[in-house]
Amino acid sequence: MREINLDRLRTLLSVAELGSFAAAAKALHLAPPTVTLHVAQLEARLGARLLNRAPGGVTPTSAGSLLIDKARRLLAEADDLLHAVQRQIDSRGGRVRLGASTGALAHLLPQALETLASRHPEIDVQVGVMTSQEALIRLTAGNLDIGIVALPQPVARGVQVHAWREDPVLAFIPAAWKPPRHITPSWLAARPLIANDHGTRLSRQTAEWFAAAGESPKARIELNYNDAMKSLVAAGYGAALLPHEAGASQPDTRIITRPLRPALTRALGIAHRTSLEDDATSVTLRALLSIEPVQVE
Repeated sequence: MREINLDRLRTLLSVAELGSFAAAAKALHLAPPTVTLHVAQLEARLGARLLNRAPGGVTPTSAGSLLIDKARRLLAEADDLLHAVQRQIDSRGGRVRLGASTGALAHLLPQALETLASRHPEIDVQVGVMTSQEALIRLTAGNLDIGIVALPQPVARGVQVHAWREDPVLAFIPAAWKPPRHITPSWLAARPLIANDHGTRLSRQTAEWFAAAGESPKARIELNYNDAMKSLVAAGYGAALLPHEAGASQPDTRIITRPLRPALTRALGIAHRTSLEDDATSVTLRALLSIEPVQVE
């Protein structure tokens, strides 16, 4: 026996406290030979006698007293740990790892996380910023529990995706440009652009929107952070195509938003592993899905 077993420590503690092997066996619901074996294994592991056996009863040796004092604290901590874990399981607590884009984090998740925190404070949601592709990769690898992803996405083995919501994509334009009421691909292609990073689903959508009108503009800069893109728009550096989530605050007064013609929307889904491993993930999923039903314009 290379490691000290907690059950054997508990047996030693019972023998010392009750003063006999027979009493310890009865209290622990063990056969007397098992109690004797547990103590013998501890003594063999440590290479020292832990108990003095005498007709009047059993008393610990100096080495046994030291081990018993330490074992008493260790066993109490182990019991506390198991009780804490059980309480968390019973209350559907636990840790949930969630990945989403900066836009979803800023405007969509706070409502769900606030509701979740008030109803289930025992659930610890750890949020990471990542693209849809990275979220799906990490879900497949088991390094993520829930991902907010752009739709559509290719089928990934072991991953399920629920349609969640659909938001309009608007043109965010410097106010000094005095834009028309509706923004067309040809009008926007003739002006400086701030584009989403080419690895994102929105980047592909906007490229297709331009291509359908025979346009293929080159962006001045590509970013994957919506607030930074809006800051550059406010500074007059260029225009950007970004989703506008319901409930999001109005942009900087130096920015004008305009609908697109033809219209463009950004659809989001909630992805998770097909086999849910804990109640905390299930509860978090329900909180997210309750924010708002899918909107199709």
